[in-house]
Amino acid sequence: MTGAVPDPAVLSASPEEWKRVHIISPLVRGWIAIAALIFFGGRDWFEGLLTGEPGGFRGEGVGNLPLAIAIVVGVVLLIAAGFFLSWYYTRYQVTEEHVRVNSGVVFRQHRQARLDRVQAIDVVQPFLARLFGLAELKFDVADAGESAVRLSFLKLGEAQKLRATILARAAGVVVDPEHPQDIPEAPEREVLALTPARVLGAAALSGNTVAVVLGLIGVVVFAFVLETGALLAAFVPILIGVVSGYWNVLNTGFNFRAAISPDGIRIRYGLLDTRTQTVPPGRVQAVGVIQSPLWRLKGWYKVTVNVAGYGASASGEAQARATLLPVGTLDEVLQVIALVLPDPGTDSPVEVFSAGLSGRDADAGFITTPRRARLIAPLAWRRNGVAVTDTALLARSGAWWRQVAVVPHERTQSLALHQGPLARRFGVADLILHTTPGPVSPRVRQIPEADAWRLFSEEAGRAADARRRSGPEQWMRPVPVQEQMEETDAAADAPVMPTPPSYLEGPHHERY
Repeated sequence: MTGAVPDPAVLSASPEEWKRVHIISPLVRGWIAIAALIFFGGRDWFEGLLTGEPGGFRGEGVGNLPLAIAIVVGVVLLIAAGFFLSWYYTRYQVTEEHVRVNSGVVFRQHRQARLDRVQAIDVVQPFLARLFGLAELKFDVADAGESAVRLSFLKLGEAQKLRATILARAAGVVVDPEHPQDIPEAPEREVLALTPARVLGAAALSGNTVAVVLGLIGVVVFAFVLETGALLAAFVPILIGVVSGYWNVLNTGFNFRAAISPDGIRIRYGLLDTRTQTVPPGRVQAVGVIQSPLWRLKGWYKVTVNVAGYGASASGEAQARATLLPVGTLDEVLQVIALVLPDPGTDSPVEVFSAGLSGRDADAGFITTPRRARLIAPLAWRRNGVAVTDTALLARSGAWWRQVAVVPHERTQSLALHQGPLARRFGVADLILHTTPGPVSPRVRQIPEADAWRLFSEEAGRAADARRRSGPEQWMRPVPVQEQMEETDAAADAPVMPTPPSYLEGPHHERY
């Protein structure tokens, strides 16, 4: 949780318990403002230097040169003083239960995040920060939204060590009391990696290419009919948007790596700016798999997730962080889903999830839109469907853009039934599952009304029961002896790094 009112413990903490970020952090954060100031302030001087007109470094402007230099030096000193004060008043503290950050010179901010509420933690290296060997540490806390805690910037090694410390304390790992800070980075096992050729192919077959082709055809046709080339200027905004879309695909897919560790799922990606995300076990609220029409030619899919704290922002960074697999084959999608849902809740997970991704009608036991309601969705009525396992609900939809949403029962926050007048006429209804905000919007579309009411009642009971049986927030906390006796084959020590689960190897019923 975050807030503007300081915790009393913050005010009473001794100075030795607080640390500061790297001294050049303000420069890394504010270099764009400095570049803009230099550009706009020196543009006239540079033009005068080239033309010899007044205002340059020769001619009539030379008399003002000492004053100009004094102004520039004064502005630089003011900026340096602001950077120093910003660095001096930015401090952070990591305790057994909280991460606290104090910042601000004129307007002071005091933020704190509970470790047991940390949903994800990222190590981000913008391009300029990489040149200095620095990184930003960002904590996403449940319900924090845009107020997530950031530490900008630390040395890369220090940021990685701090991430390991925070994740270990959030997991409930028992720390050596004599060396409380000596917490090594948790081991990991790589699950999959994307090749540059795959990423480039995904960009070429994306919806951006369709937009370019259709936009260019439209402009050329109108230019030919109206006998004017003025409409070509209308293509420029479309081209700018398409280039931005291509960049997002390349930047989020380049150097993509996915791994599993006791800390959770680790994802690395980035071309100029690099990011390492760690999502602890059980923090993913919903999984969405999408396949566009062009990607169907190659059998590729995209996997996105809802994580508390990521929010539902439509910005490129938010979309990238919510992407668990930018482009992958069916086998790779099943491996990624297995990381999020180690226990599929069925003895035939490959059949069930494959039917959700590419099946139709009643494949693998899916309940679909009845034939009488095909006029409501003439293309998608055979694709719309829902299947329920012991651990999750799968909602399938889309004819051209195939989609499937997977929601673990314990992550269902609420349910809703929706039935418009047309749906009521054909005896169908939609079942909506509410999770945390994100790119995945689970919705069971146009199933028989009786099945919708039955699922509404049964899923509410399954969700409540699953939450009672779900594991603790501190997923690596040692289990007391009494609890070990109640759990079949429960481990006495903290778990070691798990082998990456895979639905391709048969039923998997192990948990983190």
